[in-house]
Amino acid sequence: MKYVVYLLLGGALLTACTAARPLSPASASAARQAIRQVLTTQTAAWNRGDVAGFMQGYWQNDSLVFIGKSGLTYGWQRTLDNYRRSYPTPAAMGQLDFSNLRIQPLSPDAAQVIGRWHLARPAAGDLQGHFLLVFRRINGQWVVVADHSS
Repeated sequence: MKYVVYLLLGGALLTACTAARPLSPASASAARQAIRQVLTTQTAAWNRGDVAGFMQGYWQNDSLVFIGKSGLTYGWQRTLDNYRRSYPTPAAMGQLDFSNLRIQPLSPDAAQVIGRWHLARPAAGDLQGHFLLVFRRINGQWVVVADHSS
């Protein structure tokens, strides 16, 4: 019986180690480039006052989570509604800039991004903070599945 338990545990450990294999440098580089493109596309949409376009970088699912100063928001539509409520006009949205990006692929289909956001808003006053994004590759597309912005 002991032998069977050791065999099962050894098999489980081997499976876990194989599943957690590191990315090749080429795969990690491709993931970073694809994620950077998502962020660039989001920035361009925001800066032209297109909140819905900005949200295309997010997972369109009820399990999307946004964590901000008001707490947790679940769901793509609720997150979009909150953005529209908080930034009702292009002037309120201002001009978005992401900086100090650290894109860290975690597996072939997951990555985290740490960085700083800044909104230049001459009339309403600038806003800024930091964020941690969790990206997943779903159906071949990198999307934000969790956003913790402060």
